[in-house]
Amino acid sequence: MSGSLNNIYNNVSYALLINTEAMTKLQEQVSTGSRINRISDDSTSAYKVLGLETEQRSLSNYINTITETMDSLEISSYIVQSMVSSISNVRTLLTQITSGTYNEVDRTTTAEGIDEILEELLALANRKNNGQYLFGGSSSGSEPYLAERTDGKITSVTYHGSFKNRDVEVADGMQTASLLVGEEVFCSNDRGTSQFFGSTGASEGSGTSSVKGDIWLTVTGSEGNWTLSIDGGLTTFSSDGTDTNLAVVNSTNGQVLYVDTTQISQTGVELVRTSGTHDLFDTLISIRDILINDANFSESQIRELQETTLASIEEISNLLVKTEVSLGMKINFLENLKNNLTDIQYNAEDESTRLQEADIAQITVDLARREVLYQMSLSIAGTIMSVSLLDYID
Repeated sequence: MSGSLNNIYNNVSYALLINTEAMTKLQEQVSTGSRINRISDDSTSAYKVLGLETEQRSLSNYINTITETMDSLEISSYIVQSMVSSISNVRTLLTQITSGTYNEVDRTTTAEGIDEILEELLALANRKNNGQYLFGGSSSGSEPYLAERTDGKITSVTYHGSFKNRDVEVADGMQTASLLVGEEVFCSNDRGTSQFFGSTGASEGSGTSSVKGDIWLTVTGSEGNWTLSIDGGLTTFSSDGTDTNLAVVNSTNGQVLYVDTTQISQTGVELVRTSGTHDLFDTLISIRDILINDANFSESQIRELQETTLASIEEISNLLVKTEVSLGMKINFLENLKNNLTDIQYNAEDESTRLQEADIAQITVDLARREVLYQMSLSIAGTIMSVSLLDYID
């Protein structure tokens, strides 16, 4: 008898407990709007949701990185555009001065204008964004370009940045440069032949020189005992006039100019221009110095040098335009990549929501059904548990 009553009691209690737990779970889903509130609710879907949330965080990081990279590249592009405009102004000044009648005062005024442009371009090359120098490559904590001055005027500009881009990961296994190497942006790297503009008779030797852009070759001495220098006389190299490949070294930067001395006939200073190696800053310094004419060139020599500088300006202009186009393409690529990653992120969010979101209408129906079952269970339990000993005696 007692065993039967205990079994009835246990079964009724268990049935009520099952219904209570089911209703509690359904009520929790209604209140939270989520079908999965703990892994035990649906372990398979829960693990899928965790994976999707991890993917969303990763995509969000990539999207933020792309946004920051695009910001840096857009500022860099704007700077390069400004430089293209400035170089165009220099070209206009040179065209005017070579096509008209300009005296020494006019040339000095033009040189002063070019000097102001040089200062402006140096400041642009040392621009920062978010505390990082845009054209210093991976070495973004210090100014990439340092200028040496004499009497307040820039005499040389040296690159002190890194020769390696600052690469960032913008997608799984995909990297791009966020900070650029200035030497790749502002300096040509397509070495051509060296041209000698002067009357000393010096010419290019048979070796491969390492000098870049425009340099000045100084020839002193006399026939059979010539002295050559490309660093303003700091270091000199002697020749008896029979050397076909004399190495003349710049002691300040280690660059070498190979000179054929066999045709040297007089002393003087002459411009040596190596196409395909021009640097934005050195080119402007050279043009300014030609116009100032500290080397005391004749009027005919000045005019010839002025005309040749247009070629170097064109080289720099083409280099900057090429960089501008490259930056534009990179920005467009990153914009498309950002949009694609954003779409993937939205899809992951939708899938996660679909797996987690509770069907309120269905839950309402299930909850109502469970409540009916619970009430029925209580009613039946009340009836069964009201059985007394007298019922069995009868």
